[in-house]
Amino acid sequence: MVETMDQIFVTLKHWLVGFAPGQCQPLFSAVLSVAAIILAFATLFAVTTLLERKGLGRIQNRYGPNRVGPCGILQPLADGVKALTKEDVIPDTADKVVHFIAPLVLVMPVLLALAVVPVGRNMAALDTDAGVLFFFAVGAATELSVFMAGWSSRNKYSLLGALRAIAQMISYEVPLILSAVTVIMAAGSLSAVRIVEAQSGYWGVIPNWYVLTPWGLAGFILFMVAATAESNRSPFDLPEGESELIAGYYTEYSGFKFALFFLGEYLGLFAVSGLGITLFLGGWHAPLPGLDWVPSWLWFFAKLLVIIAAFIWVRGTLPRLRMDQLMGLAWKFMLPMALVNIFVAGLWRFLPGGVGRWSVCSILVVGAYLLLGRLLAGRKQPGKRVYRYAE
Repeated sequence: MVETMDQIFVTLKHWLVGFAPGQCQPLFSAVLSVAAIILAFATLFAVTTLLERKGLGRIQNRYGPNRVGPCGILQPLADGVKALTKEDVIPDTADKVVHFIAPLVLVMPVLLALAVVPVGRNMAALDTDAGVLFFFAVGAATELSVFMAGWSSRNKYSLLGALRAIAQMISYEVPLILSAVTVIMAAGSLSAVRIVEAQSGYWGVIPNWYVLTPWGLAGFILFMVAATAESNRSPFDLPEGESELIAGYYTEYSGFKFALFFLGEYLGLFAVSGLGITLFLGGWHAPLPGLDWVPSWLWFFAKLLVIIAAFIWVRGTLPRLRMDQLMGLAWKFMLPMALVNIFVAGLWRFLPGGVGRWSVCSILVVGAYLLLGRLLAGRKQPGKRVYRYAE
């Protein structure tokens, strides 16, 4: 019974593929995998938007959506209908072809990146030996879509928003990738499936997850901070600074194309969160022994919902950073911290096990954090100008 529930979707897929002719079965299998990814994460997108609006309303002491359906649960459906029926306005001077393609270029690479994330046992749509490399390679296409949106609009605010977004995404992509290198070193593989398998087993009741090591905890924090910036989430939502740039690179978008940008950002958030779960949190493995009767895919999505709840909490709590603070954090703190963390991960591999290894690696990680934090916070602040008004 446990095995049946765990592999119910895999069994269903094999049963459906059996109805296709022999030469068409590989194609039909790929179509089913793509359809499952779109259906699962589109549903999660609808649920997340509702939970985020409800959660932010609770944090800000106001009502969230409560008009459409019982307790407002049909609000995502109403938003989708509104986006489909809203007028699509295109500026007269815009490059209409590029303006149309940009949202699609944002959504499609994210769906490809989700294909290599194992959401359960035997539930990776694309199991390749270079899965993590494939994830980062296709994810780099989002910078192209952002530039296409800002440049094709022929709007200076859209272009400025696109340039700020690209600068931010490139800056935080470096520590994002470097923080993942430590896990690749420990697992000895670029395959997402192999990395999850390397985290199986327990030390007594403690799971064998990379996040429970000094370098793994530091890498996980760096990864999630960089993922927040990559997803344009608060407090790193500088490309969408409404008080400065209207709505950033998609100022001139409306209707369903604007909804595609909205969908693409959330799917990117799900993808990078899923990769963080795969790299540091054991993937679909249970957090405690004896809980293997719970389906593996349910554990994955439970971890994903916890991370999404943390993103919502951060958005409702922290104010937006300045642009200089944003870039300084990436290049002056996170990049050197990620490099130190790679060194610590290598040291962890070659030091003999025991308290000594834990002590040395913990001291190095904490020391690097305190030193870099002090250097970042202690830099000379520009003097304040005093303006006197004429009497």
